[in-house]
Amino acid sequence: MSGKVRNYYAGGNTAKGFYSFYDSALDGLDRVFILKGGPGTGKSSLMRAVGEKMVKEGLDIEYLHCSSDNNSIDGVIIRSLQAGIVDGTSPHVIEPKAPGAIEEYVNLGIAWDSAILRNNKSEILKLSEQREQQFQKAYATFAKALKAHDLLEKVYISNMNFNEANKLTDELIKEFYEDKKLEKKSNVTHRFLGAATPSGAINFIENLTDDIGKRYLIKGRAGSGKSTMLKKLTAEAENRGFDVEVYHCGFDPNSLDMLILRELDIAIFDSTAPHEYFPERESDEIVDMYDRCITPGTDEKCADEIEEHGKAYKNGMKEATGYLAEAKAIHEKMEEIYIKAMDYSKVEEIKRKIITDIEQLR
Repeated sequence: MSGKVRNYYAGGNTAKGFYSFYDSALDGLDRVFILKGGPGTGKSSLMRAVGEKMVKEGLDIEYLHCSSDNNSIDGVIIRSLQAGIVDGTSPHVIEPKAPGAIEEYVNLGIAWDSAILRNNKSEILKLSEQREQQFQKAYATFAKALKAHDLLEKVYISNMNFNEANKLTDELIKEFYEDKKLEKKSNVTHRFLGAATPSGAINFIENLTDDIGKRYLIKGRAGSGKSTMLKKLTAEAENRGFDVEVYHCGFDPNSLDMLILRELDIAIFDSTAPHEYFPERESDEIVDMYDRCITPGTDEKCADEIEEHGKAYKNGMKEATGYLAEAKAIHEKMEEIYIKAMDYSKVEEIKRKIITDIEQLR
């Protein structure tokens, strides 16, 4: 039987710049292969090929997707073997814990013809600078969009019934955990369920929750307390010894979008745009923060203000996405240069060696 594939992001293009949860994603692994090499050197293809082989052999894997290229992955983890492979080139900063003992650097640069790259040095440097400029424009524009979103949140916060929000949170704590407590330390992992990408907002909620028995879909507006409630539910899980997957917002990493408590067969997630979902299963349940916690008539009373800030937010997100798309187009030009300099038969040899090393962990 084939293994299961879980998809998520460990890094994202956010209003805080490129934000990484790679340390959390790789925590607990005993063997980590860190790939080094330029664009077009085959890192993503290598990792995907290894992942596909593991799945065919019945092992579950996790793909860490690339927020800057919808067709690429930045890592693959085989949790049952405590092994993983990750792209270790910028902007992914991987801090080794025990180089050589756990982490092993794999240089795909041995497969390129340096003479070809030297002949294209000025073009590579120019494209690299142009790409970085587009990323910085994207981050600055995301930051402006976040300010507009904050102003939108203030409208609803000023019309918020905090006592009712606390009461709702307490009800969910009781419903989730009852009197249960595990005599172990909680394992908390931090990830992104989605990301701002060159193709717009992408999420993997369906994939991550497809085997969860009970899903809670949170409805509400900006500032209606969704993230705060999720943070309180996370703290309660930690206090009671339950493992929890914490999925941060791909736009604002300080905000939470989803929790998964696999030991309780529960997932709860923000089900508003850009990851708007509606009940699809009989067991799905809506948690309506607007209806429960916001003063009735707020949408109508503050319609002009809401429209102004909402428009600024959406326009900013659209503009920033355009910069990401430009960065990707420039990156692809760099890839073309490196592809012409590569001997992929050597990359194939590296892949075979990594697979052999991973197979020995069984």
